[in-house]
Amino acid sequence: MTPMPATAAVRVRRAELSDLDDLVALEEHSFATDRLSRAQYRRHLDSETAQVLVASANHRRFLGTAVVFFRKGTQVARLYSIATRAEARGKGVGSALLDAAEHAARRRRCKVLRLEVRTDNDDAIRLYERLGYQRIGHYARYYGDGADAWRYEKALA
Repeated sequence: MTPMPATAAVRVRRAELSDLDDLVALEEHSFATDRLSRAQYRRHLDSETAQVLVASANHRRFLGTAVVFFRKGTQVARLYSIATRAEARGKGVGSALLDAAEHAARRRRCKVLRLEVRTDNDDAIRLYERLGYQRIGHYARYYGDGADAWRYEKALA
């Protein structure tokens, strides 16, 4: 597989049923625990309270995904999951997915986007902080494997 050029224009769209195999495959490659199942992805694709996003560039139709949850009665959206293919890391895919997640939250009239991240995921933490997310909490043994998490949030203009 040839590497993706750093200058590729990343496009983000809402995921479709035809993306289901790619969504599940990326989930399995990206996370050892706390994975979304095929059934969960299928449910989220049609949900009013979730949005599944897919990033692509340069004829590569699936480079990453993000899942955003919306809860009725609150103006806080939650970035539940974000993952990129290994060859797409550092190429703007994560930034494009976060931008699209923030845009989706604004369209739902949300004022804040929150997320949790493993305390040992330095690359993701750098990305979130570079994009204006502020650390607001710590959760001991948050993940299924016992890893701790930081909670971040960003106020949406």
